[in-house]
Amino acid sequence: MRTIDLLNGRVKLRHLTLVVAIAEHGAVSHAADHLRIAQPALTRSLRELEHILGVDLFVRGPRGVRPTLYGDAFLEHARAVLAELRRAGERITGLADGEVGTVTIGTLLAGSNVLLPRAIATLKEDRPGITVVVQEAPFDTQIPRLLEGDIDLILGRLNPIDDLPGLRQITLYSEPVRLVVRRGHPARSVDGLALGDLLGFPWVLPLEQTALRHELEQVFHAEGLPLPGNRTECTSITTVRTLLQTTDMIAAIPESLVRTDDELVALPIPLSSVRRSVGITLPARGSLTPSARIMLEHLHTHAAEITDLMEAEDG
Repeated sequence: MRTIDLLNGRVKLRHLTLVVAIAEHGAVSHAADHLRIAQPALTRSLRELEHILGVDLFVRGPRGVRPTLYGDAFLEHARAVLAELRRAGERITGLADGEVGTVTIGTLLAGSNVLLPRAIATLKEDRPGITVVVQEAPFDTQIPRLLEGDIDLILGRLNPIDDLPGLRQITLYSEPVRLVVRRGHPARSVDGLALGDLLGFPWVLPLEQTALRHELEQVFHAEGLPLPGNRTECTSITTVRTLLQTTDMIAAIPESLVRTDDELVALPIPLSSVRRSVGITLPARGSLTPSARIMLEHLHTHAAEITDLMEAEDG
């Protein structure tokens, strides 16, 4: 099969823009409205691109158009190119004045409760013109968006990336994970409380694909115990906190969450093998935008403060 040369000047930036718009809107007419161009002109440009590539990028269906196999492949690269161009524009602007820009952060359960709000607050005091966009989702869901440039960094518990060579990580701090309940929880009145005594209570556990869930399963296995049968699986910190405050549920959550909530207390059952390392996941290549670099500086500052506080309390 012939090699397609996309560096000969025939493929234009408008081709990338229109392909992404058609995919996002699911119809040529809607994409044309979004781009504020006539539908026939957009159709001609699409046909021109398909002729250059020698393949069909979309097929028409009963509910609009959808990408073909070739379309999905081209879209992946088109989005990445457009994201890099947006980064280039922001970088030039940031280098010019350092006062405006956008930083998009993907967050997990860890790091989003204490560290991130503090970092955002001080960044906005320092650079009110920088817009901070926070998007919460599981780690595996965030990775493609990070590599495509849709988000600048992922903040949260550091997940293994040995099989993901396109990534790098920065550790910010490490802290214990505790078994936590509300202050009036009946388990607090049990003498010599052990993990097995908690199986009769309802639990909130992390989702199966998370590192914390795997570590908790190992703790129960080491004690010769099954996982609690009465359980809810959730990673939303807002939901977990509310369930702990209003029910007899038990959850394993980071120590910093307990420290910032007067209604919650840790049970005297150590989870010595369970700690969370909180940090940043970044693409292995490419530089951060000025806005993302400034956010990273604030995250480093507040992570150091959290570490100092934990060390002082342990001492």
